[in-house]
Amino acid sequence: MNKKNTNDYPPVNQMNQDQKVEIVMDIFSSITNKYDFLNRFLSLRQDLLWRKKTVEKMQFFKSYKFLDIATGTGDLAINTVNSHPNVKAIGIDFVQNMIDYGNDKIKDQNLKHRLDLKWGDATNIDYEDNTFDVTAMAFGIRNIPDKVKALNEMKRVALPDGQILILELTTPDPGFFKDIYSFYLNGLLPKIAKWFTTNPAAYEYLADSIMNFPTRSEFISLLDSIGLRNIKAIPLSLGICTLYIANK
Repeated sequence: MNKKNTNDYPPVNQMNQDQKVEIVMDIFSSITNKYDFLNRFLSLRQDLLWRKKTVEKMQFFKSYKFLDIATGTGDLAINTVNSHPNVKAIGIDFVQNMIDYGNDKIKDQNLKHRLDLKWGDATNIDYEDNTFDVTAMAFGIRNIPDKVKALNEMKRVALPDGQILILELTTPDPGFFKDIYSFYLNGLLPKIAKWFTTNPAAYEYLADSIMNFPTRSEFISLLDSIGLRNIKAIPLSLGICTLYIANK
């Protein structure tokens, strides 16, 4: 696929599962080199604070192993090993371009002995049950068609009492700020992205996927339905991002 036109991606709520997988792979392959920059720029560097908060909440207690699913270019995994000196981490993603870019970052920071990124499928994780103290996903669950399967896999490979953390872009509660944020997402963000990427349609998809993501109460119910416990939802930056924390 080689999509440059803003009309090429159908609305999120009209995609079937196969379409969504193909489109997400196409999008992230096309924006890899600008991904980190655009994350910082378009979030006004709030993404750095969101990941920092996520890493602060992690609790390592037995294996001192961390699995970062849908790792992208590895930012969450890199932050984790830098903040937790005794931890070793693996990051998996199904977009090889992102993995390669992230592994270059890891090499530059001399972290290869503690962290490796590799190809992997969030709905079929290639690790044994009860392996990791913490499994996490930052800005990935929104792009996975079968969210229940991915969450069950995160639970399966976590140790008993281990943590499952989900950091995801969300919409604020109804009100004036939600209206402003919706205008930014749907009106301004794709226009700004045109200056920096050959695939601004990726950011129309981004806005659409955020607007179609479950509400906090809906996502908490989803986490509860797969048997997780101690479920918490922490709104960040007035609710434009939410950190979900649960235990196996």
